[in-house]
Amino acid sequence: MIDDSGYTYVHEHLHIDLSLQKGDIDCRLDQYDLIKEELLQLKLRGVLNIVEVTNRFMGRNHHFVEGLASDTGMNILLSTGYYVDGFFPPELHCRSAREICREMVGEIENGIAGSDLKASLIGEIGSSENRFTDIEKKVFEAAAYAHLETGRPISTHQSMSSMGRQQVMWLKQYGVNMNKVTIGHCDLKDNIDDIVWLIEQGCYVQFDTIGKNSYYPDTRRLDMLDVLSDRGYLERVMLSMDITRRSHLKENGGLGFCYLVDAFVPMLRERGISQQEIDTMLKHNPSQLFG
Repeated sequence: MIDDSGYTYVHEHLHIDLSLQKGDIDCRLDQYDLIKEELLQLKLRGVLNIVEVTNRFMGRNHHFVEGLASDTGMNILLSTGYYVDGFFPPELHCRSAREICREMVGEIENGIAGSDLKASLIGEIGSSENRFTDIEKKVFEAAAYAHLETGRPISTHQSMSSMGRQQVMWLKQYGVNMNKVTIGHCDLKDNIDDIVWLIEQGCYVQFDTIGKNSYYPDTRRLDMLDVLSDRGYLERVMLSMDITRRSHLKENGGLGFCYLVDAFVPMLRERGISQQEIDTMLKHNPSQLFG
């Protein structure tokens, strides 16, 4: 699964298309040559694994991703599931959690769309900002069943870092192993108490919107990581960038995939975060969860 000799970005999109729902072509990330070049540059910096969390109805294109893996040698893990209310196919409302679970299990055990490519995780499954809709809860229920059947980890989406506790409590209700859960987008507001609570439940937390300073500045992300370091909690933290737009790519004027290792990791060191702790977040924790 994970090549633990290198770093892992735990929450990325290599092909995603939310342009229809958002009315913005920038939200169609599909520029193959630009993405390929960035992945090649990442590999030179020791990033060997990408957890690709684009799932059904988000513009997932496993053949596109398969090409990238072949052309770059990047180890890419694929996902199964559904995203968040507003990005669900209409028929999902009529299906039971057990039916959705069977679909997830099928993509894990048999492959995606009849291909030989199999999903390695269940994600990114999400909740809306400050609320958990009934259909989102149904997807989480299905994910719990699929996890219990396959043992595969669950990766979640929080809209603006708002519903992590509720996600954990809902998954716990179905007996999910918290050591196999990672809560996404924990780094979009000052919520250190929530993050500590999540870690104390046994799950992983993701600082996975690094570089998205218009949402929340990296300096504040560093402040929270400082606190978690002081408390010895980085053993449950993982890092990524959640690149989703054409404008995020370096050639298009964005920070690009390499920003995390080129700029953010040096900022961690300046804050006194040790190389061992950096390796824990970027290498050892992903290997333990997704390996």
